[in-house]
Amino acid sequence: MDWPKAIKGFKAYLKLERSLAPNSVNAYSNDLEKLYQYADLQETKKSPTEFSLHDLRGFINWVNELGMIPSTQSRIISGIKAFYKYLLIEDLIAADPSELLETPKIQRKLPDTLSIHDIDKMIAAIDLSKPEGTRNRAILEVMYGCGLRVSELTELKLSNVHPDIEFIKVTGKGSKERLVPIGGEALKALKIWTEQVRVHIDIKKGEEDLVFLNRRGSRLSRVYIFMLVKQLAELTGLRKDISPHTFRHSFATHLVEGGADLRAVQEMLGHESITTTEIYTHLDREYLKSTIIEFHPRN
Repeated sequence: MDWPKAIKGFKAYLKLERSLAPNSVNAYSNDLEKLYQYADLQETKKSPTEFSLHDLRGFINWVNELGMIPSTQSRIISGIKAFYKYLLIEDLIAADPSELLETPKIQRKLPDTLSIHDIDKMIAAIDLSKPEGTRNRAILEVMYGCGLRVSELTELKLSNVHPDIEFIKVTGKGSKERLVPIGGEALKALKIWTEQVRVHIDIKKGEEDLVFLNRRGSRLSRVYIFMLVKQLAELTGLRKDISPHTFRHSFATHLVEGGADLRAVQEMLGHESITTTEIYTHLDREYLKSTIIEFHPRN
C-alpha cells in the first residue's frame, strides 16, 4: 500500500468509523503527511506497512530537529498511533510498530486566568449601542459561564439551548456531546441577543439554527472571537496574554477555587481524562499560596 492510498483510507476511517469532527480528521491527516514527507526523504522509500519502530523513532528525531515543541510532537505521535491502529484493524500489518513509541514529557504550564473583576471589566467595555454589542456580550457570558471552547461556541445551536432547565447541549472534541449548566447572566444575555437583535437578521440558508451569527447572517469565525477578546483586553488595559481559551481556564479555576468537585468540573469541560482537569488543582494551590503570602501576619 502506498502513502497517498493509506492516508486516504485513514481519513475515511476517522470520519466514518470513529466519527471524528472535520478539524480532528484534518489534524490527524496533516500529521501523517509529515510522516509521508519523512519517508520520501529516505533512501529506502519505505511504504507505511514497511515502517518499523526504529523508523518511527527516526521520524520523531527528525521532527525534534525541526524545532517542534514537545506538545506538538506528542500530538503527532498520537496521530501515528491512530494510523497504525487503523492498519492493524484492516489486517494490513501483523504487528503495530508504534506500540512502544515513547511520548515526550510535556512540562505543564499553568494557564493565564482572569479574575471576576477582569471579566466584568471586559464585558462592561462592550459597546451595547451597536447591534453586535448584545451578541458580543452574550458570547463572553456564555464562553465564561459555560467554559466552552471556541469551536463549541461558534457551533452552538438554538435547538440545544434549554432555558427551562438551564442547560445547553454542547458538541465537543470527537463530536462527543455533553450537557452543561448555564447560569442566569448568560441566559439573560442570550435572550436579549436572540429575541431583540438576531430575529432581525436575514439568515443564510443552512445557518438558521446557529446561535451566533454575523451581520450577513453567516456563522461567526473562530478568528473573529479571538479578535474580539484581544480588542476588549486592550480596551480595559489588561496586560495578560488573553485568548478565548482564557475564559475556559477562568471558568474551571473559579469553580475549583470555590470548592467544586473535580469530577463535576471534568464533566462540564468535556475532558476525557481526569488528569487533564487536575491542572486546576495546581492553580488552586497557587491561589492558596498567594493568599497566605498576602494576608498571613507572619508573611
